[in-house]
Amino acid sequence: MARALFIIDVQNDFIEGGALGVEGGTAVANGISKLLAEHPTTYDYVIASRDWHDPDNDNGGHFATDAAPDFESTWPVHCVAGTYGAEYHDDLTAQAIDHHVRKGQGQPAYSIYEGTTEEGGTVHDLLDANGVTEIDVAGLATDYCVRASALDAIEHGRHVRVITDLVAGVSPDASRAAIAELAHAGADLITSDLVDR
Repeated sequence: MARALFIIDVQNDFIEGGALGVEGGTAVANGISKLLAEHPTTYDYVIASRDWHDPDNDNGGHFATDAAPDFESTWPVHCVAGTYGAEYHDDLTAQAIDHHVRKGQGQPAYSIYEGTTEEGGTVHDLLDANGVTEIDVAGLATDYCVRASALDAIEHGRHVRVITDLVAGVSPDASRAAIAELAHAGADLITSDLVDR
């Protein structure tokens, strides 16, 4: 029975000043790094996702190209593969990450489960192969990719905890609704000082 930390999309384009900057994103990056430094043995695996969108198309309608983005299903261009915006934020301790997952390669993708590992496998298979049953979730954004990733983990039979002080969302109202939805779906809501309990 192993435990993993999902770090969702802590990328430059989702941090303040980025193409889709989330208020509180820098604090989340710093907080996750602090968590990993203070609890080096809590997680058997640290698995991080990144949007990694194609540069030469609208990624299945994910990028708004013909009209203004609605910030619900269409978005400004962001996290294009190989660009600065797609890289992990400097305040995130990237060397602590065991597995890197890329998602949204040519299509909309919110959940880490929609991505592929560097080896070309699925997150589901990665977790099964390593006996991961417990997952803590942190990152960006609460109301989109954190929500989708946590719900998928629950659906795949994992016990999920959302670290509520290590997430930040696009919309305060939508983020509160997402946290409530996750709790209703069976996720435990904790703060970072309780990860070892």
